[in-house]
Amino acid sequence: MNITRENVDALNAVVKVDIAKEDYSDKVEKILSDYRKTANIPGFRKGHVPMGMVKKQYGKAVLVDEVNKLLQEALNKYLTEEKLDVLGQPLPKPQDAVDWDSDAFSFEFELGLAPEFEVNLKSKKAITQYNIVADDKMINEQVERIQKQYGKLISQETVEKDSEVTGTFKNEEREIDNTVTLTLDKFKGKATAKQFIGAKAGDVIILKTKGLYNDEHELMHALKLGHDDVHGLDIEVSFTISEINQREFADLDQELFDKLFGNGTVTSVTELKTKIKEDAEKQFVQQADQKLLNDVTEYLVENTKFDLPAEFLTKWMQTAGEKEMDEVQAKEEYEKSEKSLRYQLIEGKLIEENNVQVTMDDIKNHAREMIKGQMAQFGQMNPSDKELDDIAARVLSNQDEARRISEQLVSQKLLQVYKEKANLKVKEMSYENFVKEVYGDK
Repeated sequence: MNITRENVDALNAVVKVDIAKEDYSDKVEKILSDYRKTANIPGFRKGHVPMGMVKKQYGKAVLVDEVNKLLQEALNKYLTEEKLDVLGQPLPKPQDAVDWDSDAFSFEFELGLAPEFEVNLKSKKAITQYNIVADDKMINEQVERIQKQYGKLISQETVEKDSEVTGTFKNEEREIDNTVTLTLDKFKGKATAKQFIGAKAGDVIILKTKGLYNDEHELMHALKLGHDDVHGLDIEVSFTISEINQREFADLDQELFDKLFGNGTVTSVTELKTKIKEDAEKQFVQQADQKLLNDVTEYLVENTKFDLPAEFLTKWMQTAGEKEMDEVQAKEEYEKSEKSLRYQLIEGKLIEENNVQVTMDDIKNHAREMIKGQMAQFGQMNPSDKELDDIAARVLSNQDEARRISEQLVSQKLLQVYKEKANLKVKEMSYENFVKEVYGDK
């Protein structure tokens, strides 16, 4: 067997595989001998079928199968030994029908080669690394929410400014019929809230949906409609009041603290606020890290310049998926996935250059911590090591889940690389200001 490669350019090559008779003949003969021992052909005892008849009946199929196996094995071995970093899979070049009556065969494959490039994490303009803090306003609002949540409901005759009003939104044409409990502070206009003041159970209030709430998500909940349905919705709905209550705030005492955090964990309002701040800022770290990861990824894709074997990849995509695509469809698919492919190559280079590794122990430990956190949400604060190991083993037996955790850990380790090596500027702000700056004031 002889394998040669011709580099068309830096990103494309053609590999030619020449297979001679001596490469496959012994294997073909052995398989046909085995067939002869087991062949069940009328007129002949098992094991006594003439070899000529076996070859005539099975020879061509066995030859084709063995040559194809040999071809794939040789090609894979060649790519590994030559350390060729290929994109996609080798594509067989079109050729005239193979003459399987010949003793020697030649096959050619097109290769798409990964480009050579450098990754520079030191951007000229510093990338913002957000440090989100829970400010006094947020902490005090959370304390108030806790007091409301654990407070008592006191029935009222009429609606007041701070009432909780239960009722049903209706609109026959749009088949809206949804019962909710609302507070007047959620409405966008003061005029809407005024319509409720003084109202009693059984009263019907007619409302316009356009501009009813500050946040369209509130309208989705109120009317039980999808996001697309409430976007720009401008209709009239009726709201029939069924119940009016005022919520008496719970006392900030030891009974409430123990109910929230367990016996003796928090013993004062100061400690309560400290705990709220700590828990909130742990969540903020995740959001800030995700924002940083997204921003560095965007920077790397936009600023790491290299060419790709676009023509080869487009051709490869035509047959790579579950359904074959025509040239136009493959081109569209390539254009959609090019950015993702670029980042995969950049990420691979960063992983190699920074020796980023994820071990099976890393994956197991991450799964254990994830499970521990989920169990804590259901009040199981101290699961045994055996419980955690057993559940983790079941989780990781799912290959998709194990792969997801592995990818998550790689992202975490790359994030640490970015924090150490990228040109970052730390910007501290409240969560409210972070949302406004990053997502817009919604």
